Amino acid sequence: MLKTRINDLAIFGGLPAFEEKLHVGRPNICNREQLIERINDILDRRWLTNNGTYVQEFESRLAQFVGVKHCIAMCNGTVALEITIRALGLKDEVIIPSMTFIATAHALQWQQIKPVFCDITSETLTIDTKCVEDMITPRTTGIIGVNIFGKPCNVEELTSIAKKHNLKLIFDSAHAFGCSYNGKMIGSFGNAEIFSFHATKFLNTFEGGAVLTNDDELADKIRLMKNFGFADMDKVIYIGINGKMNEVSAAMGITSLKSMDEIVELNKRNYKHYKKELENIPGITLLTYDERKRNNYQYIVLLIDGKITKITRDQIMEILHEENIIARRYFFPGCHRMEPYFSYFRNAGKFLPVTERIVEQILQLPTGTAITPKEISEICRILRFVIANGEKISKKLRTIYLTKPALQKRARIA
Repeated sequence: MLKTRINDLAIFGGLPAFEEKLHVGRPNICNREQLIERINDILDRRWLTNNGTYVQEFESRLAQFVGVKHCIAMCNGTVALEITIRALGLKDEVIIPSMTFIATAHALQWQQIKPVFCDITSETLTIDTKCVEDMITPRTTGIIGVNIFGKPCNVEELTSIAKKHNLKLIFDSAHAFGCSYNGKMIGSFGNAEIFSFHATKFLNTFEGGAVLTNDDELADKIRLMKNFGFADMDKVIYIGINGKMNEVSAAMGITSLKSMDEIVELNKRNYKHYKKELENIPGITLLTYDERKRNNYQYIVLLIDGKITKITRDQIMEILHEENIIARRYFFPGCHRMEPYFSYFRNAGKFLPVTERIVEQILQLPTGTAITPKEISEICRILRFVIANGEKISKKLRTIYLTKPALQKRARIA
């Protein structure tokens, strides 16, 4: 339904713009026939897990693509991060950005390691290297940089700081597979890098993750730890857990890899379409990609300045949801405002001014193989209409919130 009047918006009783919900991160399925063929082969072999041929092939393809010596596939990215943290001997305190998925902090806290939250830069939304050194104490044992939305951290400066203070350096690159930094593929930096291949990632294994490293000793240790510490059939030489990737997940990963270039090209097309459609909308800034570098173009991220739009990010999100456009506030409200961290560090926000501002502005829109250019144009039309009438819509929403408790719970009133 075309939105020409405020009352046409679904939140005010109009028909939703889309019959089906448009989600952020709807899975890419790729070549279904090839996937089924591989799964049938797995069933015929009756080798479903425990380092089967598809896992080995997936690891080899990933290592070759990134240009590293070792790739260890895992059941998911969180377990990959937890095992890497333990294998590197991290303890006491580790510096991370608060602007990240909660798993980055939980992977430390789960092992009784204190995550020390550091601010980000407003340009890249990655960890601010100038703030990192201020956070280092005698108890600091490592740094985790997060390559968020495919945007790489300042690798050189983080590497220099880590060497200077004898700290371990890990990169959480869950968002950054297929991206590059200064001519090298992300996945080849620090002591190790961790990828996620969750269903929402542009390259997925249903559920899955991987650790990539050039450190032979670390790779051997991680392989032991992800398989209960087994060095041989009846020989356990180290403490470990079950972090293995199964064969079906690896088959999905191989299928995704074969379609990766097509998916990236489609993501790039969507990004350029959004960029064109969102130009000159006051108060909305699209997070852009440097097209001279390799990117996965997986994330369409907006920063919304409510002072200019006269309507808050949260109100805009609520309007979009009612239109069946399921936009997301990644990573609201910041790890430092979530439990248990908020109870531990109630004043952390005072040291994270950029993070505090960004988590109140950020909004992620649907993209990927499940969305069409026509749908993108309609999403942007709705955004343009809402911003053009921001003050009136905001006022009307506040009136409705006062009379509809259910809406009041779902939306934060500015």
